[in-house]
Amino acid sequence: MARTYTLKRRAEQQAETRRRIVEAAVDLHGSVGPACTSVSMIAERAGVQRHTFYAHFPDERSLAMACSGMAFERDPLPDAASWRGIENRCERLRAGLNAIYAWYERNEELTACVLRDSEVHALTKEIMQLRFRPYWSAYHEVLGTKLTAKQRAMLALALSFHTWRTLARESGLKRNAAAAAMVQAIESAEAL
Repeated sequence: MARTYTLKRRAEQQAETRRRIVEAAVDLHGSVGPACTSVSMIAERAGVQRHTFYAHFPDERSLAMACSGMAFERDPLPDAASWRGIENRCERLRAGLNAIYAWYERNEELTACVLRDSEVHALTKEIMQLRFRPYWSAYHEVLGTKLTAKQRAMLALALSFHTWRTLARESGLKRNAAAAAMVQAIESAEAL
């Protein structure tokens, strides 16, 4: 009986150590970015030695997968299926963009760092595409229903984190106003 308890307790301690390492990495990814985060920085923040880090994460990809998994577990991207039943196209676009922009607001620092680093860091780009692509495909499919090619181009612009940041942070628009502005731009794109 004592051996089973000891093994269970050891497994719990290992899981806790792994969680601390991943949390430390996610925090660093949101401040300095994945490309600039070193093993030493993560180990120090997690309160572990480098060899302990490598015991849990033998390569950079396994850590990146764990970090992206934790980030999406903490705050999942909006599910496009919930907008599918909204018949009015403008209302569907507004609902979708509001939900996506709300997620951007909550995850601004981490998203900015990851997107920046994905431009120059191959692994960050790979993981980002792996995690984001299914959502973005669903957003384009659900929100892009019955849009023309020009309107779909405007939808792609509206879905961009950089567009949201320009509207909300640089121009000072509230989330609803930013979403409404992009719905108007999408709707009027065909007239161009």
